[in-house]
Amino acid sequence: MDERISKVDPKLLELLVCPLTKARLTLDRETNELISEKARLAYPIRDGVPIMLVSEARKLEG
Repeated sequence: MDERISKVDPKLLELLVCPLTKARLTLDRETNELISEKARLAYPIRDGVPIMLVSEARKLEG
């Protein structure tokens, strides 16, 4: 498992929701991001810390 991802508390991941839509997030281990399908945004995880700012999120294509 990627060391950066392993530092994120799994219980925290269960509690986090998209700040824009309040929808559940899914973890993308390949990109090290939390994905909000409803908002079409990907929130980065940096040094084991999810960055839950819409201004920091990447827009998903498609």
